[in-house]
Amino acid sequence: MITEIIIATGNKHKVEEISAILKDFNIKVIPMTSFPSYPKTAEDGKTLEENAVKKAKEAALYFKKWALADDTGLEVDYLNGEPGVYSARYAGDGCSYDDNNKKLLAALKDAPSGKRNAQFRCVIAVSSPEGEVSLAEGKIFGIILGHSAGDKGFGYDPVFFVPEQNKTFAELDAEVKNKISHRAQALQKAKEIIRQVKSNK
Repeated sequence: MITEIIIATGNKHKVEEISAILKDFNIKVIPMTSFPSYPKTAEDGKTLEENAVKKAKEAALYFKKWALADDTGLEVDYLNGEPGVYSARYAGDGCSYDDNNKKLLAALKDAPSGKRNAQFRCVIAVSSPEGEVSLAEGKIFGIILGHSAGDKGFGYDPVFFVPEQNKTFAELDAEVKNKISHRAQALQKAKEIIRQVKSNK
């Protein structure tokens, strides 16, 4: 029976989003920040899947508890899928969200308007205490603007425009974003994994 699950990320914004989407489950969500001495997982995978699995599995085996981890990437058509798995450190180790956005916009400065298509892709790994991992994926398509818009969200949200909403992710209310985002889609699938485990115990 799953009564609690560790969210294997040090990103407080991700913890907030994941916690909000999992709130209808009777499960205690434990952020990784509750364990400051836990050794940070080296995200050295070549794919989002590899990184998500590694983070979830290491945390689950270390704490002997269920664990959930995600890896998310922004994949831009004009840049042949970059920054992809390197999205969080696109502008270099220790870079800020603003640094990443500035580098992205600079890389796209010569891209015509019809070539700025992109997708946010999220892979979530759910690991049992024994290290058995299941994966879920979500994605949402959008367009990279030539400027930032909105002050909500985090990461590339200010430049990721969602045509169906006529807004960037940073202009959307959290309630709306948490229904349509790539992470929301992946988490809905992850919830089914968790629900099946709960019903089989």
